[in-house]
Amino acid sequence: MSPNVGMLDRIARIVLGVALIAFALGFIAPATGFNWLGWLGVIPLATAAIGSCPLYSALGLSSRA
Repeated sequence: MSPNVGMLDRIARIVLGVALIAFALGFIAPATGFNWLGWLGVIPLATAAIGSCPLYSALGLSSRA
């Protein structure tokens, strides 16, 4: 996969991923029964680390300048 995630997009993905994982661990809100959804934060963290987003590739998008 070729890189298609720009620097600002990577920063936003990291912030979102960390926030979602903090929610899953109960740091943001107490246990609500939906905290498991916070583990989806691993996806934006992984795409930020790799620099490539499969969804962007499928849609032909890129946030790289």
